[in-house]
Amino acid sequence: MRGEHPITVRNNKVQIKLPIRRNLTILQGNSATGKTTLIGLIAQYEELGESSGVVINCDAPCRVLSGRNWERDLESIENSIVFVDEDNAFIKTHEFAHAARHSSNYYVLVAREALPQLPYSVDEIYGLRNTTRSSSKYPAYNRVHTSVYRIFGSLAFDGGRPEVVIVEDSNSGYDFYRALCEKSGIRCVSAEGKSNIYSMVRESSENDILVIADGAAFGPEMAYVTTLARFKNVRLFLPESFEWLGVNSSLFNDARTRDILLNPADYIESADFFSWEQFFTKELIEVTADTYLAYRKKSLNTAYLQPKEMAALKKALPDLGL
Repeated sequence: MRGEHPITVRNNKVQIKLPIRRNLTILQGNSATGKTTLIGLIAQYEELGESSGVVINCDAPCRVLSGRNWERDLESIENSIVFVDEDNAFIKTHEFAHAARHSSNYYVLVAREALPQLPYSVDEIYGLRNTTRSSSKYPAYNRVHTSVYRIFGSLAFDGGRPEVVIVEDSNSGYDFYRALCEKSGIRCVSAEGKSNIYSMVRESSENDILVIADGAAFGPEMAYVTTLARFKNVRLFLPESFEWLGVNSSLFNDARTRDILLNPADYIESADFFSWEQFFTKELIEVTADTYLAYRKKSLNTAYLQPKEMAALKKALPDLGL
């Protein structure tokens, strides 16, 4: 399954709109905002069809997964958008993560707590809010309109110089950022994985810290890492991945690459790539195959550290102060 699949679910009392861009979408936020209502409406439509009074506008089937037989039920669901409520304990298991990874479906997961076994994007964590604007003298009879908002919005960078840069990556991405920091005389360290970033930031003696991580799979860490902003000046640079940064640079300007960057969901098959980071790694390897820029995940080809190539990659960055 690939592409964007916006959803509108409504009955005579409520209307809820969701943008679905990737295989994993997370709904968080406060109670009584419509998350459980959404899943209830879809379940009603599954059970009763049009007689339920529920209308679902989406170009893909919408299904609810629940109960002790979830594994059996999921085996029969393909190329659908599957909704799971956090009341189902299996949502936090590695068994569910494995099953989702090896399916052709998209998933919308209602989960106020992080799901570290799943690589979901920081850009696909949403809350729901009421956007009703009543013009009636009898507002109690108006349909309640609910839409989504990104819980973690875009961050701006003003060029402020960090004391230390902590990079999630320990491979090619780290090689690049370390070389960039060396030119600026800034200490750069690898966290050796996203789950180590929180402790490294918390225990760092520096106060002004830039964290660089793959936004495509950093979603489970966001709630923890952002709490550290109360104690330190922590800035987060979260591109899809280092490979996305490479593809997005002026080193590659062919029409197909530009279209992929504009419409990634149209190219990324969820059954083949559980996160967008995996897709952009494949793209960078393929587009540079048999060239002087041949990309290797484990260690960075030194061609990327030559002045022209390094300048092209740096130009694709915001002003990080490096």
